[in-house]
This record gives sequence, C-alpha cells and structure tokens, in this order.
Amino acid sequence: MSRTPTVVQIEEIDDDLVIPAPDVSHLVTEDDTPVDNIFSERQMALLRETLYTSWSGPGDGRTFVAMGNVALYATNFLPPLVPDLLVSLDVTLPDEPMLKEHRSYFIWLYGKPPEVVIEIVSNRKGGELDNKLLDYARLGVSYYIVYDPDGYLGEQPLRIFRRDGARFVETDDRWLADAELGVTIWPGLYADMPGNWLRWVDRNGLLLATGPEAKEEERRRAEEERQRAEDERQRADDERQRAEVLAQKLRELGIDPEALVAAARI
Repeated sequence: MSRTPTVVQIEEIDDDLVIPAPDVSHLVTEDDTPVDNIFSERQMALLRETLYTSWSGPGDGRTFVAMGNVALYATNFLPPLVPDLLVSLDVTLPDEPMLKEHRSYFIWLYGKPPEVVIEIVSNRKGGELDNKLLDYARLGVSYYIVYDPDGYLGEQPLRIFRRDGARFVETDDRWLADAELGVTIWPGLYADMPGNWLRWVDRNGLLLATGPEAKEEERRRAEEERQRAEDERQRADDERQRAEVLAQKLRELGIDPEALVAAARI
C-alpha cells in the first residue's frame, strides 16, 4: 500500500535573523597551569616565532594564526584539547582578544579547525599516539605532528600524520602540502639552549629564520653587498691606474694619447 508523502512547509528565512553564539561563560580558557619543562617552552616559542618572523603565510595574501598552549574547543559542552602549537590558515585574530568569547580557539568563531597541530612529548602520559591522535582526527585537523625528542614513545623522534577522509594516516613526507610548510629536526642553539629542535622549512628546504638569524642574515647580505661595492671600486681604480701608466708610456714615445682616442672615435 502506498503512503502519502509528508509535506513540510519551509518558511522563508529572515536575512536579519541573528543566531546567537554558543554560551562560553562556563568554559575554562586559561587555568594557569605552567608548561611542564623548559625545553618544551623553548620549542613552542621557536615554532611560533619563526612563523611570525619569516613566513608571510601560504601565499596569495592568505593569512594565518599560530597559537601555543591555547585551548581548542570544538563545542561548548566538551572539554577542550590543548595542543602545544596550532596553525590555522585563512583566519585572523578577532578584535578584542581579551573578551571571554575570544580567548581560546573556538572552532565556531574561526569557522574551521586548524590545519596543523603539534604535540611535544615530555612524558609517557600524554596520549599523543592514542587518545589525542583520535581526537584531532575527529576534529578535522589536516596534519598532526608528534615530536618526541627524548624517545618516550619509541625510537622515532618525529611522526607525522595527515588527514585521509575521517582518519589519520602516517607519512614520511615532511612537506605539509596543504599548509605550504615543511618540518625538519635541526641540531643547534636556540635561546642559549642546545638541542635537537623541530623547525619549519620552506618548499626549498630552507629554515624559517628566528629574529636573530634574520638579523644576522641581513647583516651578512649587507656585508656582501659592501664587499661587492668595494671590489668594484678597486677594479675601477686599478683600471684607471693602468690607463694612466699606458698614457704616460705613449707620451714618452711622443704619441698623444688623447689624439689616439679622438681618432678612434672618428
């Protein structure tokens, strides 16, 4: 027996209708919990600093924000995730960032999840390769990076996961194509601390510079330019001196060098 379909009357939507933002008054946007160790604090600072110092975004005037240890809320009724670093493209910080509704990365405010999330492993209790892996995949993060410099979770210090449908798949590719960023492990000194640091690279594999590195590179280029100008001035002086010596020898032979030059121009 056939059934009569139900007819649903769709009312015209009022263009002036304002949908209220979720209530965030009960959410914890900061709890004053300190970073667990100095290396992690330096590592987060390094990743954040180099983006804002040496990266103009993924191109074509696109914007980005990078945040360290900031709550990431998908809804206003579930606990947040708190990544060590997140990078979100094509967004800007809201006006009046000190307002309660602006203090965290609320997905409904920014309109999207971040493209990149990084977790820095400092113990075996963080769940970076189990609970957090699943949570960030459900959230829609494009790339999830786990940096384990002390080998708490295994022998592999750097593990990268990219989104494939509704899940993450691990990849050996250190170039994050959708973010126009790459990562590498760099042994060196940062903020007076030696270590093996996770760092950003551009598509040519060049490190994104810190502030001091950028200043040193600018100084080096200025010195190279000064040296090139000095070399050019020296070459000009040498050429002038050779011309004067030649002119003097011609005069000693009774030849007017200026007359030779004039004749050559005819």
